[in-house]
Amino acid sequence: MADVDLYKILGVSKTASDSEIKKAYHKLAKTYHPDKNPEAGEKFKEISFAYEVLSNPEKREIYDRHGMQGLKEGTGGGGGFPDIFSDLFGGFFGMGGMGGVRGGMGGRGRRRGEDTYHPLRVSLEDLYNGTTKKLQLSKTVICKKCNGQGGKPGALQNCTVCHGRGVKVTLRQLGPGMVQQLQTICPQCHGEGEMINEKDRCKECKGKKVSQETKILEVHVDKGMKDGQKIPFRGEGDQTPGMEAGDVVIVLQLKDHETFTRNGADLYCSHKIGITEALCGFEFVLKHLDNRELVIKHPQGQVIEPGSMKAVIGEGMPHHRNPFEKGNLYIKFEITFPTNGFLKGDELKKLEKLLPARPPFHAPTGEHVEEVDLVEYDASKMGGAGRRGEAYESDDDDEGGHGGPRVQCAHQ
Repeated sequence: MADVDLYKILGVSKTASDSEIKKAYHKLAKTYHPDKNPEAGEKFKEISFAYEVLSNPEKREIYDRHGMQGLKEGTGGGGGFPDIFSDLFGGFFGMGGMGGVRGGMGGRGRRRGEDTYHPLRVSLEDLYNGTTKKLQLSKTVICKKCNGQGGKPGALQNCTVCHGRGVKVTLRQLGPGMVQQLQTICPQCHGEGEMINEKDRCKECKGKKVSQETKILEVHVDKGMKDGQKIPFRGEGDQTPGMEAGDVVIVLQLKDHETFTRNGADLYCSHKIGITEALCGFEFVLKHLDNRELVIKHPQGQVIEPGSMKAVIGEGMPHHRNPFEKGNLYIKFEITFPTNGFLKGDELKKLEKLLPARPPFHAPTGEHVEEVDLVEYDASKMGGAGRRGEAYESDDDDEGGHGGPRVQCAHQ
């Protein structure tokens, strides 16, 4: 691993005091911070790492005695000390030299804020025809009055607890020659590394550096979009100083429709017809999602059975980004039968002559033949009778001494 002069990076001597090291770091950090100098990301990482080591008495002592290799291997005694390079900034210098840096300080530039998700209720008509909806939301923005500084220029002061680092680092002795480094967000400045006196705080944001703003987004819902589909608005998320804003993501939520249901690009609906229509053909009008009135016809002589399904090709949902191509519309038919007594006497005989003949029936004879009557099904009564029967069977089993359930077969 190449040796690195951390004192040279900060521009201080090896006898520099803690105060001198701190001043040098802040001076360089202001110059090379990625927010002000996006091209100096690697330089800023070097400065941050040098300050992290030299501002810590234990780490500085190890570095003064054994150099970078001492930091890498502990006190030089051959292991036990944790890999400090893995703990600091996601492994800074851990790959040897200063070129293999990735991780905590953001190898790809500024850190990015979290995305914000908002549901948007849409109808099936919206997804079929496409629409534009306005959505009002509240978001956090950088304070315009103080430009995200939280106060007047020069009001920022380093946190006295973490010394401007934003994190609190402690070492815990695990055993002889074994030390564990713990790094937590500073409880005093909440990880910002800076604090502002009450009198110097911005009157607009009260020193918070951010304020709330109402934003109205125009959401374009394209034809053929689906339930649960996401529409992102890049960079419209909450803003935080020193971070890239995340996205606002709109999630479509489909409302139930009274006529149609959707499955992929296909539409489904049900339609009731009478027995005459089922046997003799029919015509009816179905209002579609774009307000067109579809005349649905079925020819005479083709019988519609209860529960059968027919398709109308090309009248389903449009495909997303290819709206001229559509799925199919499927119609399930429910047959409504006439009520009892709708025909009498001779009328029934005339109808019977028009319908297909009954299958032949030959009544059996003998002493074991018995005629029974059909009655209307009543779930409550039938269930009770069944339970009583089960009770009697249980009694018979007990009397027979079987002590267990009986399986009975029905004989024809």
